[in-house]
Amino acid sequence: MIIFLQLFVIFCFVIVIIALFREKTDFLTYSVAAMLAAATATFLFSPEPFTIEEFILAIDWPVIFFLISLFTIVVILEEQLIFQEIALKITKKFSTNTRGFFWVICLISTLSAAFIEDVSVAIIFIPMIISTSEKMRINPTPILLGMTICINLASTLTPFGSAQSILIANKFDLSTSWFFTNLSVYFIIATLVTLSLLDYFVLRKHLNEIWIPHCKEYDEPLVRNHLEEHELIILEESINPKIFYRNLGALLAFFALLIIIPDILFGGLLGMILFVFMNPRRSEAGGKKPDISYYFKKVDFKLPFFFITLFVMIFCFEKVGLIEIIGNFVVNITPNNLFLLCIFILILTSVLSAFLDNVPVTVLFIPIIHLLVSPPLGFSSTPLFIAFILGINLGGNFLPQGSAADMMTLELSTKYCVEGMNYKKLLKVGGLFALLHVILGIVYLGVIIFLFF
Repeated sequence: MIIFLQLFVIFCFVIVIIALFREKTDFLTYSVAAMLAAATATFLFSPEPFTIEEFILAIDWPVIFFLISLFTIVVILEEQLIFQEIALKITKKFSTNTRGFFWVICLISTLSAAFIEDVSVAIIFIPMIISTSEKMRINPTPILLGMTICINLASTLTPFGSAQSILIANKFDLSTSWFFTNLSVYFIIATLVTLSLLDYFVLRKHLNEIWIPHCKEYDEPLVRNHLEEHELIILEESINPKIFYRNLGALLAFFALLIIIPDILFGGLLGMILFVFMNPRRSEAGGKKPDISYYFKKVDFKLPFFFITLFVMIFCFEKVGLIEIIGNFVVNITPNNLFLLCIFILILTSVLSAFLDNVPVTVLFIPIIHLLVSPPLGFSSTPLFIAFILGINLGGNFLPQGSAADMMTLELSTKYCVEGMNYKKLLKVGGLFALLHVILGIVYLGVIIFLFF
């Protein structure tokens, strides 16, 4: 009976994975349905009795509320056009310096992705890059490649740079300072190497090329003809300087809170309240007052609810014995050598993240990493955490569909007629750099283990 139950739970998990890759399917509908089916079967037929309350306690609520807080802050910043203003200032300053524009826009967008969702970064910066490239008559493809490839690197710098990093940090109590201490050197080296190679091998070929975008279905060569009205406003108008610098200061204060306060739940909620009070809404009576309900209406709650389904699914995995089976399998095929074990975890999670969504892979591997660092195995935790974080974040560049930001880049490039930025190009260049990043990760782990463990 237990074998059939395990197969059914695996089948429900596979349904979730398939739904994620079907663009025209509401993945949340199928995720919730699969979760309910797996939870019901586990509750009724599991050999180990448990209560409904255990399902609720299995959900990592601090992560859920931190995500809601973070998304609310991003909604406020996007409504106030803060990141758009930063991008606009950059494009104005470097609009006549191609190489300077490439480096600055890629570095700023990468650093932005360390603190806000990578898809939001793509949506904000890509229209800016293409519009400025049109004015400069340069091909935006090298700049789009630099931004897209480095976005995944940014997820390794902070515990809130990606959903998977939030999960790992909260589960193993990894602070912002821990990320800076253990991963900032890798992030700096990998980013500079990536941009230098793109500069030398890709950007240099296009420096003397005059680029005028042409859409096959249109005779008009201008990207501006295909920009939405609100995007044109963003590209041409600056916001109130007081609003800009006030929110920029609040953003720096929020980062400081996350560094000082180890509890992401308290830090996230405090930061959200700070932004709500600093950006009051005008009421019908004409006055201004804080209005968190207004911003909640604009928050995309799909990811928090998806996380809830994953937490329950993994709880079902644990109750039917699948986590123990997977954990024992990984332990049995992993070497006792710490360095080889870290390489194994790095490569395995990278490959899985290339073909599957990295959030389910993260949730599935967290219990396995916990098993490896706990007695009786007791491997050193820091190198394994580094390998896990690098692997789960870097794998997205192997295949474009492994990263939401990559897919957004392709979608917007098609919309704005950047013919050179296509799936084949991103697959080839992104895959090569993903391999390079994994190799750099292996070297980085080797140095750390040799020096400190």
